[in-house]
Amino acid sequence: MSKKELAVVLSKLKAFDEPAMKLEQYTTDSEVAADALWLAFMQGDVEGKVIADLGSGTGILGLGALALGAKKAFLVDIDTKAMELAMENKEFLEEKLERKLEAVFSAGDISMFDEKVDVVIMNPPFGTKNQNIDTVFLLKAMDLARIIYTFHKASTKDYIDRMISESRFKTAHYQEYDFPLKQTMPQHRKRIERIRVGLWKLEKKP
Repeated sequence: MSKKELAVVLSKLKAFDEPAMKLEQYTTDSEVAADALWLAFMQGDVEGKVIADLGSGTGILGLGALALGAKKAFLVDIDTKAMELAMENKEFLEEKLERKLEAVFSAGDISMFDEKVDVVIMNPPFGTKNQNIDTVFLLKAMDLARIIYTFHKASTKDYIDRMISESRFKTAHYQEYDFPLKQTMPQHRKRIERIRVGLWKLEKKP
């Protein structure tokens, strides 16, 4: 599967019908998700690996990793409706790919999840409604894996970088996207709002 083919398949996954503003349920753009997953794939961090997608929403990152050959993916989200959509998306992908995908769905707070995994790939809430929730997700990811791919608002880069420098991890790669947010919530005034978002790849220090 090429990156373009992956983006097309991911664009067909179900998204939130009624996203919860409090949970910052913004659907990850399929092109951005495909680009991030392809980066991880080319770095050898997907194929045959056990993945965790924290705050997985409808499952685009975790399921996308499985489509690229991940051995197993844990999809963790506090919202049971999101889990139901993710399960439907798994069935759709299995039909599309004509193979079974080993996904484990965990509905609950990420603090309750303690499976050790090879890689965390996540797009956590950015903390616009629940201050510092993005750092809670990042600290949890650091407890679970040696490799982390994580999205955060580019405007918080100095803070995230400082947090990483004070941890057992280092930044191995960083790139930015114009992240499209569709008009899905009452406060949105534009059909598509674009915000600058960074993707960090973190590696645990020896």
